[in-house]
Amino acid sequence: MKLEPIIVSLLDTDLYKFNMDQVIFHKHTDLSGEYYFRCRNEGVVFTREMYNEINEQIDHLCSLKFRKEELDYLRSIRFIKNDYVEFLRLWRPIRDYVETSLSENGELQIVVRGPLFSAMQFEIFLLEIVNEVYFRMKYDYAGLRKSAEERLDGKIQGFREGKYTFQFAEFGCRRRLSREWQDVVVRRLAEETGCCVGTSNVYLAMKHRLTPIGTYAHEFVQMYQGIDAIPLAYTNHYALEDWYDEYRGDNGTALSDTITTDLFLLDFNRAMVNNFTGVRHDSGDPYEWGEKIIAHYQKYGVDPRTKLLLFSDSLDFDRAQKLDDHFRNRARVSFGIGTFCSNDTCATPLNIVIKLQTVNGRPVAKLSDAPGKAMCRDEDYLEYLKRSVAFRLDREKSVGLN
Repeated sequence: MKLEPIIVSLLDTDLYKFNMDQVIFHKHTDLSGEYYFRCRNEGVVFTREMYNEINEQIDHLCSLKFRKEELDYLRSIRFIKNDYVEFLRLWRPIRDYVETSLSENGELQIVVRGPLFSAMQFEIFLLEIVNEVYFRMKYDYAGLRKSAEERLDGKIQGFREGKYTFQFAEFGCRRRLSREWQDVVVRRLAEETGCCVGTSNVYLAMKHRLTPIGTYAHEFVQMYQGIDAIPLAYTNHYALEDWYDEYRGDNGTALSDTITTDLFLLDFNRAMVNNFTGVRHDSGDPYEWGEKIIAHYQKYGVDPRTKLLLFSDSLDFDRAQKLDDHFRNRARVSFGIGTFCSNDTCATPLNIVIKLQTVNGRPVAKLSDAPGKAMCRDEDYLEYLKRSVAFRLDREKSVGLN
């Protein structure tokens, strides 16, 4: 079974890839990294036919370059700078950076190695490719599409009837059913709900004249763990400083849980509270997290109603509505909803990730607020990072600085 090209534009990725890459381009071009693929579902088998198709799709991806109209669109985003766009005019995905293999039991392995400013761009493209190949080649795609259409109709009806009243952005690139289906989903949610404020997919934002949504991901904070001069428990501090220096508050929703929210809040000081528009939740109990962030704003005399709480952890519309009901009128509330928008079918979606694992030869890790989301290939390093975080939290608490 031969598929049409899955990636047809280098804008077919999440906005935060460009946001993070611009900071790296301006400040950290000396960093190199390794990214590893992981499928969290049990019992998923990739066939040899799927594997061959994935490799052909990667070959096609690496034949692409940015078109003039795409570069012009990036320039139109107020915080994307011209020198970075000129760099992208020269940039292309390099096939040699991607290694794939398939075990005898059908376990797919993908590793991306290269300069961080280039290697990091592969993540979303590769996840889009793996997802679409898997679902088109394992299932009756027409049947999946029909079930997805029925479920999308129900969601839109929920907004029309007033069951759902919250605002949200579509965050479905990495686990979408297919390129064509995400296009339909984004268009219909934007046109028919009145509550979809944009999409993380830059190509679809351009195509449908929507707002591209996104700031940074865990990998941005993780990469500072690979810089020798930075103590591990202070990586949030340096990440926030570099982000503010680059964007001056114009692109400012901070991600709290890379090495726990409690540690993040030590570095989310008065200046950062004032300079960032809000905070994003991606692990742990969302209600406990929201209360903690609201209390943190109040500690600095900031009205939480002027700040954004952005929830993005495995959401469906019912969970989002309950969170909106709880926090409404106490803060600005919005949601980033991914798989439930772009791959809600009669089949179980894949829970696949590609995570940064080393920077300049040193291991890096994400701790998050949910232990099951921790991912690190070096268990000794992970334990060392946990001890470093715990040491700083205990020290700050003991001297009354928390």
